[in-house]
Amino acid sequence: MLASSIPPSLLLLLLHILSPFSQPVDASIHVELKGAPLSHLLLDPGAGHIYVGGVNNLYQLTTDLEVLSHVKTGPYRDSPECLPPIVLQECPSAKDTDNYNKLLLMETGQGAEPGSLIVCGSLFQGICEKRSLSNISQLIYQTSNPVDTQYVAANAPGVSTVAVVITTKNKQEGGGDGDVLRLMLVGRSYTSKGPGDIPPITTRWLFPVVPPRRAFSQEEELGKLVVGSYSDYNNHFVKAVVHGNHVYFLFSRRHKKEYRTYASRLCISDRSFYSYVEVPLLCQGGYNLAQGAWLGNHSGEPHLFVVMAAGQASTPVATNRSALCVYGMAELDTMLRRAQEVCYTEGGQGSGGKEEAYIEYGVSSKCLKLPKDSLSEYPCGGEHTPNPIASAVPLKATPIVNSTIQLTAVTTATEAGHTIAFLGDRKGQLQKVLVISNQSGHLYGSELVDSGSAVSADLLLDENQEHVYVLTNSMVPVSSCEKQTDCRSCLAVRDPYCGWCVLEGRCSRKHQCQRHLQPNHWLWSFEPTSQCVTVQSLQPANHSKEEQTQVTLSVPQLPALAEEESLSCIFGLLPPQPAIVMGNSITCQSLPRSTSHHLSLMFGHVTVTTGNMTFYDCMAVSRLNQSSQCLACVSSVWRCNWCPLDQLCTHNHSCPNQHIILNHRDSPGPTSCPLVYALQSSALVPMGLSATVVLRGRNLDDEAPYVCVVEIEGSRINLTASVEKMHDNTHTFTCRQHQFQHPVSQLQYSAPVYLRRGERRIDASPGLRLQLYDCSAGQSDCSQCRAVPKEYGCVWCPGSPAPSCVYNRTCSSEPADTCPPPQITKVEPASGPLEGGILVTITGSNLGMKYEDVVGGVTVAGIQCLPQSKGYKISTRVVCELQPSGKQKEGPILVTVGTTRGRSTKMFTYQDPRLQDLVPNKGPVSGGTRLTIKGRQLLTGQTSDLSAFLGTQPCYIVEEVNDTQLVCQTGSSNRTGLVPVRVLFGKAERTIPNITFHYLEDPVITNAIPAESFYAGGRVIRVEGRNLDVVQQPIISVWVEPLEIQRVKRKKRLALLTSKQQLVFNSTMTTVSERCSILSSSQMTCPTPRVNPEVKVKGVWFQLDNVRVHYESIKGKSFTYYPNPVLFPINRENLDVPFRFKPGGVIAVEGQDLTRAMSKEEVKAWLGDQECDVKTLDSTHLYCDPPEVQPLSVDDSNELPSLKVFMGNLQVDLGLVQYDSNSLLPAVPLAAQIGLGAGAAVIILSVLVIILMYRRKSKQALRDYKKVLLQLETLEINVGDQCRKEFTDLMTEMMDLSSDVGGPGVPLLDYRIYAERVFFPGQQTAPLSRQLDLPESRRQTVEQGLQQLNNLLNNRLFLTRFIHTLEAQQGFSQRDRGYVASLLTMALHDKLEYFTEVMKSLLQDLVQQYVAKNPKLMLRRTETVVEKMLTNWMSICLYSFLKEVAGEPLYMLYRAIKYQVDKGPVDAVTGKAKRTLNDSHLLREDIEYCSVTLTVLVKNGVEVQPCPVKVLDTDTITQVKDKILDQVYRGAPFSQRPSADSLDLEWRSGQAGHLTLSDDDVTAVVQGRWKRLNTLQHYKVPDGATVALIPRSQSSGGVGVNQVFQTGEKTPMLEGEEEEGLRLWHLVKSSEDPEIPKHRKSSMRERERAKAIPEIYLTRLLSMKGTLQKFVDDVFVAILSTKRPPPIAVRFFFDFLDDMAEKHGIDDPETVHIWKTNSLPLRFWVNILKNPQFVLDVQVTDSIDAVLSVIAQTFIDSCTTSEHKVGRDSPVNKLLYAREIPRYKQLVERYYSDIHSAASGCYQEMNSTLTELSGSFASEMNNLVALHELYKYINKYYDQIIMSLEEDSSGQKMQLAYRLQQVAALVENKVTDL
Repeated sequence: MLASSIPPSLLLLLLHILSPFSQPVDASIHVELKGAPLSHLLLDPGAGHIYVGGVNNLYQLTTDLEVLSHVKTGPYRDSPECLPPIVLQECPSAKDTDNYNKLLLMETGQGAEPGSLIVCGSLFQGICEKRSLSNISQLIYQTSNPVDTQYVAANAPGVSTVAVVITTKNKQEGGGDGDVLRLMLVGRSYTSKGPGDIPPITTRWLFPVVPPRRAFSQEEELGKLVVGSYSDYNNHFVKAVVHGNHVYFLFSRRHKKEYRTYASRLCISDRSFYSYVEVPLLCQGGYNLAQGAWLGNHSGEPHLFVVMAAGQASTPVATNRSALCVYGMAELDTMLRRAQEVCYTEGGQGSGGKEEAYIEYGVSSKCLKLPKDSLSEYPCGGEHTPNPIASAVPLKATPIVNSTIQLTAVTTATEAGHTIAFLGDRKGQLQKVLVISNQSGHLYGSELVDSGSAVSADLLLDENQEHVYVLTNSMVPVSSCEKQTDCRSCLAVRDPYCGWCVLEGRCSRKHQCQRHLQPNHWLWSFEPTSQCVTVQSLQPANHSKEEQTQVTLSVPQLPALAEEESLSCIFGLLPPQPAIVMGNSITCQSLPRSTSHHLSLMFGHVTVTTGNMTFYDCMAVSRLNQSSQCLACVSSVWRCNWCPLDQLCTHNHSCPNQHIILNHRDSPGPTSCPLVYALQSSALVPMGLSATVVLRGRNLDDEAPYVCVVEIEGSRINLTASVEKMHDNTHTFTCRQHQFQHPVSQLQYSAPVYLRRGERRIDASPGLRLQLYDCSAGQSDCSQCRAVPKEYGCVWCPGSPAPSCVYNRTCSSEPADTCPPPQITKVEPASGPLEGGILVTITGSNLGMKYEDVVGGVTVAGIQCLPQSKGYKISTRVVCELQPSGKQKEGPILVTVGTTRGRSTKMFTYQDPRLQDLVPNKGPVSGGTRLTIKGRQLLTGQTSDLSAFLGTQPCYIVEEVNDTQLVCQTGSSNRTGLVPVRVLFGKAERTIPNITFHYLEDPVITNAIPAESFYAGGRVIRVEGRNLDVVQQPIISVWVEPLEIQRVKRKKRLALLTSKQQLVFNSTMTTVSERCSILSSSQMTCPTPRVNPEVKVKGVWFQLDNVRVHYESIKGKSFTYYPNPVLFPINRENLDVPFRFKPGGVIAVEGQDLTRAMSKEEVKAWLGDQECDVKTLDSTHLYCDPPEVQPLSVDDSNELPSLKVFMGNLQVDLGLVQYDSNSLLPAVPLAAQIGLGAGAAVIILSVLVIILMYRRKSKQALRDYKKVLLQLETLEINVGDQCRKEFTDLMTEMMDLSSDVGGPGVPLLDYRIYAERVFFPGQQTAPLSRQLDLPESRRQTVEQGLQQLNNLLNNRLFLTRFIHTLEAQQGFSQRDRGYVASLLTMALHDKLEYFTEVMKSLLQDLVQQYVAKNPKLMLRRTETVVEKMLTNWMSICLYSFLKEVAGEPLYMLYRAIKYQVDKGPVDAVTGKAKRTLNDSHLLREDIEYCSVTLTVLVKNGVEVQPCPVKVLDTDTITQVKDKILDQVYRGAPFSQRPSADSLDLEWRSGQAGHLTLSDDDVTAVVQGRWKRLNTLQHYKVPDGATVALIPRSQSSGGVGVNQVFQTGEKTPMLEGEEEEGLRLWHLVKSSEDPEIPKHRKSSMRERERAKAIPEIYLTRLLSMKGTLQKFVDDVFVAILSTKRPPPIAVRFFFDFLDDMAEKHGIDDPETVHIWKTNSLPLRFWVNILKNPQFVLDVQVTDSIDAVLSVIAQTFIDSCTTSEHKVGRDSPVNKLLYAREIPRYKQLVERYYSDIHSAASGCYQEMNSTLTELSGSFASEMNNLVALHELYKYINKYYDQIIMSLEEDSSGQKMQLAYRLQQVAALVENKVTDL
C-alpha cells in the first residue's frame, strides 16, 4: 500500500531484504503506524527490538516489524510560550498540542541497573523521560514539575535536536557504580519561543542521580557552549556521533551572508568545553546544507558520509540539487588539530600571515601565542587556552554522486570489501551507490519505497547487514539478492551485494556461496566482465526426434568439480543422462522420441547452464502444406525424404515400398515430386455455360484413374479426367465438361482446382485456380457493362424483360454497339464563384466507360469544367473543376460522351459574393474572438469550400453559414497589428474594403480582489489589468465537482492503488459561469457565480476569449468559497412582532461570519423604500443608520417597512420595523384620557419613573458607547483618503530622510550627554560637565579624602546605612533624593555589578514596605533614592538598545511629526498648530495660508548655491529661519548648527534690493493693545523670492519669539511681551483676555471643556493620527518586539520582580504586571518618548512636544491592565487611539509573557554585561565631582550619619564611623574625635 492511500495519521513501515532496483517491493514487510511523520528509529540488536518515535506515538517492534508495545505521548495542553507545569489561568495561550518526538536514545545499564530508553518530545519545553527497554509502556523516570535546567529538546516541530550518550569517569563525586558517570551531550537549534538562553550544545546529567541532582539537568559544573547571541548563532543540527575519545556534531549555520555546514569536536572527558573546535565542510559544487550523515567505514578507514543540498540564495532552504560527500575522519581530525594548534600557539595566523583560526560565537576570548607544545600538553584544552575555536580553512571534498532529487538520508554497509551507500531522497526512493576506492561513486540502482514521501534521516542496517530499515513518512529497503532466480537477472542488477553462485544455482552475497574462493564458482554482479556459464557450441545442432545420437557441448568457464562429483544432461522432461566431462567439452547421449529443444546441464538439482538443440519431426513437416505435401517435405531445411507410394515424409533414406524422393539437399536439380503445375485451358470460366478444364502435370503415370476437383466455397465438384501423355514426359488431364453455377456479388470468383488419384491428392502448384465470372454481377448500365475487359466476353443485351449485361453467347438479340445518352440526377454545389476553382460533383448514369470518355465533354452554364481523374467513377460520377466565367450567369450542366449528351434539370449559378462589414474589429492575439462577417451571396459553393483568414491565420467557421452572414472564431496570431480579413470561396478570394481586423496584446490581469465569496455568489470581484477592453466577452468560471463524483473518484483511486494499474479519469468538468462587465481597458468587474453548497470548488478562472487566467496565477493565492453569512431576524424573541425603533439611534443586526467574505462597502440595507446606511460591519454585527422618518413599505401586504439586507446574490428579510412616535399611537377620546390619568396617575407614574430612570441610564451608556465608536470609525473612513495622500507625501519625505540617516546616521547623543540629561534633568550645569573647583594647595588632600569616601561607598553596609539615614531626615527633599541617587550612580559607575546588588537589596526593603501597605503602588513615583537609582540603572543598561534598535524608529517618528506639524500653520506665541494630535494644542480657527517656495542662497566654500525651501506665508520670520536651517543643515545634529537668533533673514530682489526681515519692527501692525508678529504675508514676499541668512548685526533691533528648550518648561518665552503694555499675537489672540474678571474665566473654561469638538477639528486630529500611524507602530514594536531577544537587563529585572512576588506570596498577576510597567515602560520608555532630546541631538518645540505627549499617554494606556473604555466624556486623546490601544495591550502582554516564559538564570550573563558596561563608560563619569557633591550631604547630616553607623554592631566592627571621620578630616579639615 502506498503512502498516498493512507490517512494522514497512518505511516508505513517497510522492511526490504536485499532487493534490486527494478523489482517491485513484494518481499518487504510493512506495517501501518499512527504518528505521521515518524521522526526517529532506534535498533537494540541485543534484544532484537526496534523503537520508533513519531507524533504523539511511540512504538516497540520486533525486527520482523511486529508491534510489541505502543505508547501515546500526546497531544497535551501546552504552549511554547509557557513553562511547565501548565496552569490554564497563567497560560491563556495553552491548547491541545501535538508532541513531536525529538530524541530517541538508548542508555545502556550499569551493573545491576537496567538500561533505559531516553525519549524527548517537543512538549513542555522539550523535557525527557526514561522508559524500560523491554517494555516501553513502563516509565523509569518522569518529572511532572520540571525545572528550567531540565529543558532539553527544541519546543518547535521543525527545529532540530541531536544527542549522544557518553560514559566517563566521575572525577568530582564519590559514589555511583565504579565511579562511572553517564552524561548526554545535546545539540539543539534555536527557538524563538520559550526559554531563549539555552546554549546550542549542553551537557545533561544521566547517572548517577543522587538528590538534589535531577536527571537531564544542566548542572553548573557541566559544560555548555556559551554564545554571545543565541539567535545569531542558530546552528541547525543534523547529527551527533561518538568516535574514539571525541564527540562530533554536524550542523549548518549562517556565516556572513551564506550558510555553511560545520563539523565540531569535543573531548569526551572535557566537562568545561575547553576543547571545542569546529571546521567548515566544503562539498564542491555549491552543496552547502547538510541533510543527513552517517559514520561508516571506507577502504578500512572511518569516514563521515554526508548528504548535502544546495541552499536557495543565501537562505537555509534546501533545493533539490544535492550530492553525497565523504570526509575521512583522519583528515577531519587533522584539520581540527591544526585549528587548535594555530589558535593556541600562533595567534590564529598561518605561515603566510593569513587567518587560519579564530574565536567564534561572540565571546571575549582570542587566539594566543602559547608555547609550541601546548596542544600536546593540553590536547583537550585548559582554563588558559582560548575557546571556542573555529577553523577559517574548510575541509574540502568532491561529490561521490550528484542528484537532482533532494537527498535526505544516508547509511553505509561493507560487502565483500566494497563500500555500499544507501541514500534516501525526498520522493521516497532508496538510491544505491557503490563507493569506489578513489572516492568516486557509481549509482547502480534505486527502489521506490513510498512514493512522494521523504525518507527520514534515520536509516539503519540490522546487525547482520542483511536488512535496512527506512523511515519515510514510513520505513525501509536494502538489497535482496534472493529475488533473482536466474544468472542473467542476477548479473543484470549490477548490485555490489549480489553475485551468481553457479553450483548452488542462486543469486547470493559472496560469503553465502560455499565455493566463492574457487574460480568460476561465484560471478560478481557488479563486475562488467562477469558472464554466465554458457554453451558456446553444440554438435549436432539438429537431429530427428526418432533416433538416438551423441551430443557434444563446448562450455568455457565451467567451474571445477571434485573427483567424486559429476554432471548430467536433461533433454526437456526426459530422465537425466550422465555427462562425460573432458575439460570444457561435455558429451551427452540423447534418447529416442526427444521432442524438447531445451538441453540442461545439471549439477544435482541445480541447472549449471542450458543449450538449445533442435529435434525435428518430418511427418509434421509434410502436414504444413496439405495441397503439396511432397514439395513441403523435400524442400524443408531438415533432412526429410518423401515416400510417394506410402505418402510418407521420413528422416530415413529408404521407404517401405522402396521408391523414395530425396531431400533437395541430397538431390540437386528439379524436384521429382508428382505435380499438377499449370492450366492448359483458359482460367476464365463463365457461369451458366458448359466448359472443359484441361490440366498439365509431371512425374505422374498414365494408367491410374484421376479425378479433377474444383472447390467452390467449401463444396467440391468432382470431374473424371482423361489422361494423355505428351512428348516431354508430361501429361494433360482433360476434365469432364461441366456447367458451373454459383451466385456471386461481384464479377468473378477464384476457385481452387487440383487432381486426385484415388484417395491421394496430387500436389498442385501454388495459385492454381479457376476464375468463375458472371457479367451481370455489379454492371447496372450499358457503360459499366461495356467497360468490362474484352476477354470476359460481356455485352449489353437490349433484350427482354429488360436490358442487361450478359455473356456474349447468351444474348438472344443483337448486342448494343452504343450506349444511351448520359443522365444527370444530382449536382453539388448549385453555385460557384466567378473565378471558378471549386469542384463540382455530377452524379448520374452512363457517364462514360472510362475517364477519357468525359474529358472535354463537361460544361457548366456554358463554361468548360475540367474533369478530375481522382473523383471519376465509371458511368456514375464525374468530378470537375469549375473554370472562371468572367460574369454572373446561370445555366444547365451538360455531359457529352461520344456523340450523346446529357443535360441537368437544375440550373447552376455563377455568383459574385461580396463582404461588407466586420463585427468586432479587434481582439487578442491569442484568439477566441467570434467575428461576424456580413455580406451577400455568402453561400457560394459548398460550405467545405468556404474558409476565412485574418492575414495568414485561419478564422474557424463556427455556425451555419447563410447568404448574408458568416460567423468565425479567431485563431491565435504570433504578433499584434492590423490584418486584412479574407474569405476564400474555393480559390476565389474576397476581402472587406477599407476594413481590417486589429490583433491587440492579450489581456493581462494584475490583480483581482477580493479572493473570497460565499456560495450564493454575486460578490463583485474587482479586476485590474491591461487591455481588458480587447476581450469580446469576459467570463468568470468556477469548476465544481459534485460530491458523488468525488466519492466515485476515491473508490477508483483506491481500486487503482490496490491493483497498481494506471487509472484515467474521464469525468466531465462541470462549470458555473457569470459574465463580467468591462469598465475600461484596465478595469472590469465580475460577479461571482452562484455555487451549490453540495459541490466542491476545484478552481476559479477568468476566460478572456482564448486567454484563460487562473486565479491562483495572479497573486499566487487561491480563490475560496465559504458558506453563506447568517443574519438573524432583528426581533428574535418574537418574530411576529415588529421591531420597535427609537429615531436617532442605529439598528443593530446580529449574525455569523458576516465579514468572512464580505466588506462593509458591499453590503446594502433597505428599510422599506429607503436605504439604511450601513455604518459598521464586523464578524457578528451589522449597524445601519435608518432614515429619521419611518420609510414607506414596498410590500402591499403590510404597512410597516421591512429591513432587507443585500449581500451579492444573497437577500435576507430581517423583519418589520416600527418607529416609536406619538403620531403612530391610536387616538383616545379626551374624556377617557382624563379619567385614566386621574385614576392611575399615582401608581403608574411612580413605577414608570423608577423603571424608566433605570432603563434609560443603562441603555443610554451602551448606546453612547456604540455611537461614539461608530462616529469615530465613520470619521476615520472619511479622512482615510486624505490620510493616504498625506502619508504618501510623508513617506516621500521620509525616504529622503532615510538616505540621510544612512549617511550621517541618526544624531544620537554620546553617552556622557545622554547620561547627564537622564541623571540630572533640567540642570544647566550637571556634575558631569563640571570640574573639581579646589585651590591647588588643598587639591591633593581633598582628592585623597574623596578616594577614601569612594572606598567607603564600596562597603555595602555603609552605603545602605547612608541612604536610609538620609531618607529618614525631614529636610531631605524628593529633589535631593533623586540628586543623591544620580551622584551615587556616577560614583559607582565603574562598579555596576556592586551598584546592582545594592539596588536589589534596597528594592527588597522597598517591596517589604509596600507589601504591608498596597503592593500595587510600588515604583509608581520616584519617591526614594532606590527608585531613581533604578531609573538610572535602566538608562545605563538600555543605552546600547537605544543606539542599535530603538533610536532610529524614534528619530523617524520625531522627523515625521516635525514634517507634518511644519506643513501647517503653527502659532508662534501660543504654540498651537493646525496639525497635531493634542486637542488642547489644536489651532481651531481656519487660517488662510498657502505654501511658498523660497530660493535660499547658501554659501558652500567660495560658491553660493541656491537651495529651494518650502515655507508658509503665515510663518513668522523666526519660523522661516528655523525651516531654512532645517533644510540647509538637514541630517546634522541640532547642536552643530547656528541658532536662528544669531542670523538675520534678508530678502533680495534685483541688484540693490536687500531688505532685512524680522518678527517685530516699525512696520508691525498694532490694533488696540495687540501687536501682531510679522510674517511673510505681512512683507508680501512672493513665491520663488530669493532670500539669504546673514550673521546678525549688533544694531539689529528686531525682536524674536524664541522657543528655548528647558526640561520641564516648554512654553515659548515671549521677549518684549509686555513692552509698552502691548501683547504679542501671531495667528490667534489668547483666549485668556486679562480684561475678563477671574471668576468669569473659570466658567468660560468649563463651557469650553463641555463643548463637543466640532467634527472638522476631530478630522484634523484623525488625519494627523492616520498619517503618523506607521511611525508610532514602528517605535512601539521596536520597544516591545519579541522577535529579537529582549535586553538582558529587562529579562534580569523582570526575573527579579517575579522572584520578589513569589517570595512574598503575591499571586495576583495584575500586581506583578503593574510592577513591571512601573519599572520599565513608565520609568524609562515614557520618559524617552516624551523627551527624545534625552537620546537624540534634536530640538523639541512646544508643538512637537504636544504630539509626543499624546503618543506617550497612549503608551501608558497600553501598559495598564484596566480595561480601556471610551465614552462621550472621554478625553479626545484617548478617543483617538481607542481602536489601537487593545492591539498595543496585546503587544505589552506578549512582551511580558515571553520574558516570563524564557528560562531564568541570566544572572551570569547580566554580570558579564555589567562588567562590560562598567569598563565602557566609566571614563565618561567625573566621579571626583560626584563624590565631592555627595560629601556635601554627608557634611549636612554628619552627626546623624555618624550616629547611625555607631549604632550598628557590624558597622562598629568595620570602624565605619571612624573611617568617615577620617574622610571629613581630609576633605574639610573638620575637627573630629580622632
